[in-house]
Amino acid sequence: MDLPTLAIEAARKGIQLLGTGDCLHPEWLNQIKQMDQSGDGIFVHGTTSFVLTVEVEDTRRVHHLIILPAISKAEELYEYFKRYSHDIDSDGRPSIRLTGEEIAEHARDAEALIGPCHAFTPWTALYAYHDSLRECYGDLVDYISFIELGLSADTTYADRITELHRLTFLTNSDAHSPYPIRLAREFNRFEMADLSFDALKAAIERRKGYRPVLNVGVPPAEGKYNESACIRCYQHYSLTEASVRRWRCKCGGMIKKGVRDRVNELADCDSGMHPPHRPPYLHLIPLAEIISLAIQRSVSSKAVTSIWESLLAEFGTEVNVLVDAPIEEYEQNGMDIDPRVLSAIKAFRAGKIAIEPGGGGKYGTIHLDAHEVNRTPGGQRPLSDFLPPHA
Repeated sequence: MDLPTLAIEAARKGIQLLGTGDCLHPEWLNQIKQMDQSGDGIFVHGTTSFVLTVEVEDTRRVHHLIILPAISKAEELYEYFKRYSHDIDSDGRPSIRLTGEEIAEHARDAEALIGPCHAFTPWTALYAYHDSLRECYGDLVDYISFIELGLSADTTYADRITELHRLTFLTNSDAHSPYPIRLAREFNRFEMADLSFDALKAAIERRKGYRPVLNVGVPPAEGKYNESACIRCYQHYSLTEASVRRWRCKCGGMIKKGVRDRVNELADCDSGMHPPHRPPYLHLIPLAEIISLAIQRSVSSKAVTSIWESLLAEFGTEVNVLVDAPIEEYEQNGMDIDPRVLSAIKAFRAGKIAIEPGGGGKYGTIHLDAHEVNRTPGGQRPLSDFLPPHA
């Protein structure tokens, strides 16, 4: 999980711009300083660009994503937050003894963007502890320009809450590994004139003609907290059942409220009511997971890695393999590819995705077959369909 490895693997995934993460940590910030700078607030390694980002935790345990314009602003925030943090020098995601409003105030003073991380999950999230944006951010609520959806929610979930309609939705996911099975499981496509902090900020705020044009993420049911479930045995419960049991499972474990149930509690409009600025949402499953399902081997096995490497060698990036490359090329190029893998990619593109929903901290289980549970209507469209007309 060092910056050079992240840069190499991001390029293989097909990602141009990554958040650095952890940019308030002195040692990590020193490593960022070793990279070349290209443009305003952008750091470069190879063909991959980075923008300064950090995730912080407030006194209510809500996590906030901060996107910063410059090293000097990161150092400025570090000096201020250090007075209110016991772990800012030891934890990349520091705990800050300030409210969400106070953290937002200092982010604003540093000319940074700020918004809630994985906003619906039952741990360390805005809607786990608050019923509204204003309850968290107070008088700074109008400064909030984005919300990060998290793995267990997508646009159809979040747009059921009217207060979120004005915000840009970010589909970023934590990079728990530098490798593409976890890196950029979810990502955004923006229309921007150049790679710079100012252009990114304008795109998130939808100014100057810049804007988000696509959100990409895993199907919400695959997320670890999609349905309400026990955190010990993973037994799933309806909201009514969990309430009757006072959120205790029959095994004695705690039942954690799922994202779907939490959204249903907060929703004040119907599904499908999106504001005009909302871009399409494309559901994507990591290629290694599809290969693993096809050949019935572990995602981390040599067999899966070998097939994954051969596909990337042929088609350049993981996104090309999954979405963009014409499917007939697989067969016409005479590639020595397991027919089970080819069938699985075809099934994914056709939208034949069956998912047993996740919950309680356990990911949902994916099946690619003809039994189309939670089917993605119409299959997957190529990413080129979502490019701006003049791109």
